[in-house]
Formats: sequence, structure tokens, C-alpha cells
Amino acid sequence: MRVLVSLVLFVSLVAGSGVRLVADTVERTSTLADQRQVNVTIYNSNLALVHDRRRLTLGKGENLIAWRDVSANLDGTSSLVESLTAPGAVSVLEQNFNFDLLRPSALLAKAVGHTVIVVHDHPRAGQPERENAKVLSTNEGIILQYADRIETALYDSHIVYTSLPPNLRDRPTLVLNLESTVDTPQDVDLSYLTSGLSWHAEYVGQVSANEDKLDLSGLVTLTNTSGTTYADAHLQLVAGNVNVPPPTPLMLQTIGRISAAGSAFQPVVQENYFEYHLYTLTRTTTIAENQTKQVGFISAHSVPIHKTLELRGFGNYYRTSTSDLGTKLPVATYISFDNKDGELGVPLPGGLVRLYKNDSRGTSLFLGADRIGHTPKNETVRLHVGDSFDVTARKKQTNFHIVSENNPWIYDSSYEIRLGNAKDQDVDVLVVEPIPSEWQITSESQPHDKSSSVTASWLVHVPANGHATLIYTARVRY
Repeated sequence: MRVLVSLVLFVSLVAGSGVRLVADTVERTSTLADQRQVNVTIYNSNLALVHDRRRLTLGKGENLIAWRDVSANLDGTSSLVESLTAPGAVSVLEQNFNFDLLRPSALLAKAVGHTVIVVHDHPRAGQPERENAKVLSTNEGIILQYADRIETALYDSHIVYTSLPPNLRDRPTLVLNLESTVDTPQDVDLSYLTSGLSWHAEYVGQVSANEDKLDLSGLVTLTNTSGTTYADAHLQLVAGNVNVPPPTPLMLQTIGRISAAGSAFQPVVQENYFEYHLYTLTRTTTIAENQTKQVGFISAHSVPIHKTLELRGFGNYYRTSTSDLGTKLPVATYISFDNKDGELGVPLPGGLVRLYKNDSRGTSLFLGADRIGHTPKNETVRLHVGDSFDVTARKKQTNFHIVSENNPWIYDSSYEIRLGNAKDQDVDVLVVEPIPSEWQITSESQPHDKSSSVTASWLVHVPANGHATLIYTARVRY
């Protein structure tokens, strides 16, 4: 009795104070029809920041708003609500993210413990057309309790629900309990982080006939699996390494100044932002649900390139005697260019680069592809296109011995590398040998370059339809 009296007294006091209870607040729905603008900032590792700005009519005091059509992958802990019309006038008392969407299995699961109507499509003799049944369980199938029996399946029957559960929505919905200090229509901004939005870069390069220049174009590929559509969105990309503590690790790609070469129109513009780069699409675009969209961001013409043929060895055979190291070793083909000058000289995002070249009939053929890392301006892009068909190599160890019996960890190891060229023109092959520990070249048929502390390199000229031989001895101390 004392508890009942206290409850009645509390309700009377609240009513007298003019404060409305949550239960008395009528839920109002906000749809995309209220949307004034949506900004989407996409990071590369499946993360995006969404600013959804809508026109809401809020009463002074408490308001319950069902904000529909948010991302199904919304991080509810990251959401922020601000009034743009009256800054500081709106605060969040409570919010609930309803991502359990309306679907047959969810509707049936919510009906456990409740009574539904079972309609028999082809009732048997003596069976009513409709019966009430209580849903006991949906584990590994449905279990229904009728007035006189329990059944574990529906036979030529379907379920009729008399109402929808209050927490089951047909679209992802963020229910906001807002406190407003003004009683006027307001532009309210809801911002939140979400997964399901990402981007990456792809490039296409057309190699010139004499293989000294390259036309390069790039596309940003956007993917939306967030569960909603962002219509006429103001799109931005952020580049840089942004720290996000676990359990949401984030590593962002790097993208450069995005421009349409040869045109005054820039589809994307760049600005420096903190320690990152911010890239803004100059026109709005619709990012539809379950859609992949591509946007052009770079086009550079007549970029000087350099083709190299390289034979790369391994450091494991310098410490022991071995048999032939290969009679037809592949010689790798690389194409490189400097990211500077002209229409380049911009930070390039990591991505896949596909190269093409026209044949004698003018038909474009695929040369090969390679992935590049994030490449700042003034750095070199280096692409492994494939292996040479006409240029091959044979490598063998010609001598191996321990230099001193008093120190068994010093070796002299000698090699012969024979390069063959079946082309009608001379070629240069860069021979790169990683040599472990302390080393020195004690003899060689041509001078080497110590390109790093553990690397010796030789640039070997190979005549057309001919051969060239590199001979050297390395002394290695372990």
C-alpha cells in the first residue's frame, strides 16, 4: 500500500510540474522526405562518417523521433545530434538503434510466447479453417501449441499476425528521445560512423608503341553495403593513417590531387586537413544500397617510363656448395615512372595498375598488372609486368671453399651467370644478388654496384641474338 501511495504521489508531482513522461511522448517518424542534405566521408577500411541533415518539427520539451533509413551498420556509440538552426537547443536524453529488421524469421521469433492465428489453406475433414496457437519455440523449427495438441511444423498452413512487435522495423531506425528548448522547426544534423562503405583505386596504363611513354588514368571505386542509400550525397574521401583503437582497427589509403587532365573541370578537389588529405567530389552523387560506383580521378598523358629487365637471386646459396641454380631462369620485366612533373606530381593511392599496349594492327592487348603501394609525389612507381620470353638466364656455382681451416665461417663462393637474348635488338639486364652477412667481391668480370649493405648489382649488356656471361667471386664471413 505504501508503494502504491508513493507511486501515485510521484505521478501527481510530475504531472503538476509540467514534465512529460516518456510513455506519454508520441513517437514521430522522420523519413528521407525530411532530408535536406547528406554528407558521406569514406575511409578505405570499411568505415565512413555520415552527416544526415533533416528538417524536424520539435516541440519544446521531450520529443520521440524515429529516424528512419540510417545505415544498418551504424555504430550507435558514435552518433551525435546537433541543431543547425538553434545551436545548443537540442540534446539527447536517450537513443535506441533498432537494427532488427522486419522479415519472416524475425517476426516469428518475436512471436514466441504469444498467440497467433494459423490459417489452414487446405483443411482436412473436421478441421477448422482457422485456429489460435501459441508459438512455443522456433529453435530448429517451429513448435505450436493448439487447444488440443502440439505440432512441430506447418502443413498447408500459414500464420496470420494481428500486430507488429514495437521494436521490429522495416528499415534500420535510430529512435531518439530529444529534449528541445525551442518550439520551432529545426534543421537537425545526425552524424555517425558506419561500416559497409569503402573505396579503393584502380589504374589503367596505355604503353606507347616505342615503350617510352605511358597514358595513365585512374578510377576510385566506391562500394556500399551499409544497408541504405545516400541520395544526392556530398561525397568526400579521407587519406592518411588514422588511428582507431581496437576493436575497430583502421588503415586508410592515400590518394592524391584528383583532376581531369586537359579539362578545366575538376571532378574531385584536394585540401590538406590536419595530417591527412581531404578530397571532395565537386558534384553530388547517389550511392545506392548494394552498389559499386566508379568515379574518375586522374588522367595523365605521355608520362615518361623506363623498362628494365632484372634477374634477382637469393642469399641462401652463398653458405654452401650447390648444383646448378637454374638452366632457364626467368628474367622479370619492370616498368617504372616518376610521380612528378606534368599531369602527375600528386600522391597516388595504392591500388591495382593494369597495363596495355597496341599491337601492329592497333588492337589494345593486356601486358600485365601489379599493385602499387601509396606513392607520394616525387617518388617512383615500379610495376612488375611479367617475365621476358626471349631473355633468359642460366646460373651455376663454379667454386666453393672454406678460406681458412682456423676459421670455418669464411667462404669463397664463385658463380657464372650466362644471359641469353633471342631478340633482334640489344638489351641490358640488371643482375641483383642479395649476399648475406659481411661480404666483398674479390673478383668479377665487370664492376658491381653495392646498391645496399647486402646487395650487389651488375648491369650486363647482352647483344641481339647473342649471349653475355657474368663471372664473380664473393667472400662471405658469417
